[in-house]
Amino acid sequence: MLSFVLASENVVFVTAIVLMLLIGVVQLIGLGGFDADLHPDFDLDGHPDFDALGWLGVGRLPLLMLLVVFLAVFGLAGLIVQQIVADWTGAPLSGWIAVPVVALGSLPVTGLAARGLARILPHDHTTAVPLEVLIGTSAQVLTGRATPGSPARARAEDQHGQAHYVMVEPDRSGQVFEEGERVLLVRREGEVFRAVSRGDFHLPSLEG
Repeated sequence: MLSFVLASENVVFVTAIVLMLLIGVVQLIGLGGFDADLHPDFDLDGHPDFDALGWLGVGRLPLLMLLVVFLAVFGLAGLIVQQIVADWTGAPLSGWIAVPVVALGSLPVTGLAARGLARILPHDHTTAVPLEVLIGTSAQVLTGRATPGSPARARAEDQHGQAHYVMVEPDRSGQVFEEGERVLLVRREGEVFRAVSRGDFHLPSLEG
């Protein structure tokens, strides 16, 4: 059995399984994750040009998880097909034939598996909000010294408690915001928020 698994015709399939297991180990020891950064921000509904991607499972699972599913399907299916062919003919298929055939056959199976996993896995609930909702909230200057025309980096929180890092500068001439100072965001101009200092308004402290 070991000689069959390690046969040259099966190297690609065994490699796929080993790679799938390595990715799983990386996840278990905490060196990576199926996080949002790897989840494609695709809205496939209503876009017929992307029907093929949706059929393959893209947009239903994080890309890394989708890759793991494909590697598992491809590796296991390849070994199973090669074993069946070897039982029938006495020898497995050449890798040049088996690999593309199994790869093509694995795509729809991967899509089916992705749709099934997407139904049972917990879904992320987005709390994304437009930056305009930060107007009227307090922010804390983190780095830099903000003067009119020279913004500094600040941290604000929306109604969901989600932190946003924005650039702020005084709304009034002559004001200066120092690091650690809390300010009130009063309006937005492009990518910069105008703010007034704590001395103009009594602001609650930001936790964290």
